[in-house]
Amino acid sequence: MKNILSTIAALSLAAGLSACATTDTSGQNDPYEQTNRQIFDLDQKLDHAVARPVAVFYNHAVPQIARDGIHNVLANLDSPVIFANDILQGETTRGGQTLGRTVVNSTLGLGGLVDFAAKIGIPAHDEDFGQTLAVWGADEGPYLVLPLLGPSNPRDLVGMGGDTAMDPFTWARFHGSRTFSFVRAGLGVIDLRARNVDNLDQIERTSVDLYATTRSLYRQHRNAEIRNGAPDTENLPNL
Repeated sequence: MKNILSTIAALSLAAGLSACATTDTSGQNDPYEQTNRQIFDLDQKLDHAVARPVAVFYNHAVPQIARDGIHNVLANLDSPVIFANDILQGETTRGGQTLGRTVVNSTLGLGGLVDFAAKIGIPAHDEDFGQTLAVWGADEGPYLVLPLLGPSNPRDLVGMGGDTAMDPFTWARFHGSRTFSFVRAGLGVIDLRARNVDNLDQIERTSVDLYATTRSLYRQHRNAEIRNGAPDTENLPNL
C-alpha cells in the first residue's frame, strides 16, 4: 500500500498522463503485465472496500490538527532510515538536514508532534534503500505489482528489506513493542491514504487506463526521487 501511495507526489501529472495512457507495454519493461493487472485489480478492490472508506472516516472524525500531529510523528519515526540512506548515498548535507530535523522535532517539536524544523527552515525529504541501490548503479528490473503493496520492482523490493533492517524499531524490544509496530504501520497507511483521497479519486475518474497511468506515475516519481528532484539529463529529446 505504501508503494502505490508513493506515486502521490507526482499526481499533478495525472491529467496529462491519463489522457494518453494506453496498454502498450513497448519500452515499459512490464513482461508480467497480465499477472500484474490481475494483482492491480485485486489491490483496487481491497482499497475501495477497506482503505478508502477508513481514510474518508478518518478525515471526518479526526480534527486536522490531530491528523497533522500524527503525520509529523510518523515522519519523525522514519528519520533514522532516511539518515542512514542519506549517508550511504554520500549525501552528507542532506544527512545533516535529516539529523537536524530529528533533534529539533524530537525536542522542541514535542516528540515530533510539531514540525518545528520546517518552521526554522530545515526542509524535509525522503530516502529509502531502493533509492540507495539506484544511486549505487543497480537496475530496477521488471515492473511488478505486489499484493497489498502495489507498484514496485525487484530493486525496490530488496530496498524495502534493507529499510526494515536499518530501522532501529525493527530490533528494539520493549513492553508493547509488537503492538507499537502494528499501530505505526496501520497509522502510516491510513495517514497516506487519507491525505490523498481526492487526488486518487481524480486519477481514477480521468484515467483511460488506470493501470498504465499508475505504472507511469510510479516510474516518474521514483526516478525523480532517485535524482533528488534534479532535472533528468539522461533522457533528453534528440533535437
